[in-house]
Amino acid sequence: MTTIGFIGSGHIGSQVARKAVENGYDVVLSNSRGPETLAALVAELGPRARAATAADAAEAADIAVVTVPFGKYREVPVEPLADKIVLDTNNYYFERDGRYPALDDGTATVSGLLQEHLPTSRIVKAFNHITFSDITAQATPAGTPGRRALAVAGNDQGAKDTVVALYDQFGFDAVDVGPLSESWRVERDQPAYIARYAADELREKVAEATR
Repeated sequence: MTTIGFIGSGHIGSQVARKAVENGYDVVLSNSRGPETLAALVAELGPRARAATAADAAEAADIAVVTVPFGKYREVPVEPLADKIVLDTNNYYFERDGRYPALDDGTATVSGLLQEHLPTSRIVKAFNHITFSDITAQATPAGTPGRRALAVAGNDQGAKDTVVALYDQFGFDAVDVGPLSESWRVERDQPAYIARYAADELREKVAEATR
């Protein structure tokens, strides 16, 4: 059985974990405060879930989800995530994270910086432009008219294909926006951010993005 490891188990992480367990995945949760603080979430999720340290969650993961505040991305374990698919849900909020000149001037992207930190991992931008509660509230079966679409971006096509399949299982269509260098198109202050769009509409909003 595939295990999804969570580096961060807050609003986004806990909702993705709920969808993962619902679809038959095992999950290993972690946060910055210690495994014991995740007892209530583990109890809710049931026997497919357990809590661990970030390093242990990364080690256990077949697929990992990084969902920590962006300013803490350098704390993500590196070696345990080697050669693994890593979903990056992060967005840059300078008010919270501090200023990153390379993001402010458009010479870098959030997910690109995580890729530099995890050089042998296969980073895919995912679940970053949806309000956390909508991950469970707006999931619908494949073929549902107007099904919500979510974007993927990444430099490894196989990794993106895996996330596209995961989206479909979890209740969403997918729109591939290209490599990590294009992932800014679905981040904060862009037309695609947070709003609910079906696939064709999302493609239009991605195309409207300006930096």
